[in-house]
Amino acid sequence: MRSVSIRDANQQFSRLIKEVEAGETVVITRQGKPVAQLTPRSANRLDDPEVRAKVERLRSCLREWPRDGYRLGPITEDDKYGDAEL
Repeated sequence: MRSVSIRDANQQFSRLIKEVEAGETVVITRQGKPVAQLTPRSANRLDDPEVRAKVERLRSCLREWPRDGYRLGPITEDDKYGDAEL
């Protein structure tokens, strides 16, 4: 992990992005205190714990969704096209 000041990050932004793409994590500091972090992003969003938690929450809600509801019978030609005559 590498630390750079805001000023240096501003002047070397393209180079920092190339380093992050190569897998490096860069911490940006202001007066020696960390204020931001550039980290590589995974190609698979499910590798992100926050995204994975949200997906699992959605799946859980869908499993709890009631499966009994209003049932339609078979759809007829009249249902699809109405009474319009050509």
